[in-house]
Amino acid sequence: MGRRPGSGLSPHRREKLSNPTPMPSFNKAILAGNLTRDPELKYTPKGTAVCQFGLAINRHWTTESGERREEATFLDCKAFGRQAEVLGQHLRKGAAVLVEGRIAQEEWDDKATGQKRRATRIVVEAFQFLGSRPAGERPVTDAAPTPTHENPASASASASGDDVPF
Repeated sequence: MGRRPGSGLSPHRREKLSNPTPMPSFNKAILAGNLTRDPELKYTPKGTAVCQFGLAINRHWTTESGERREEATFLDCKAFGRQAEVLGQHLRKGAAVLVEGRIAQEEWDDKATGQKRRATRIVVEAFQFLGSRPAGERPVTDAAPTPTHENPASASASASGDDVPF
């Protein structure tokens, strides 16, 4: 005759097994990919910036037979506030970006059909631009431009420290 699982446990321990505490949750996505379209920057009625963009994440591998394969996963991303403004200003279709965020599901009623709609998105919490800027594009700064030397001789003199007052 077999024993029932947990039958040798104290009543207190048996109760803990039958009513386990909930598992902790963790919702974090870290993705590197390229924008599938130009970002769409809008503002809410209260003035909060919202930036939406598509991200393509490519995967490359070689099959056992030596054939090279590729697949792409497409995700919609959404950023808010200052991050949304920066992303909207500096990214364009094809730009490489690293996105850190959480997976969120949105539900709404489709006005045209009256059906419930659902979409899963990445809500951006942090990001990093990857790659380089396109040729000719300068970084955007709020600082005044730095003066340039017209005379190459004066530039080399100041660089060597000859005109330092001490």
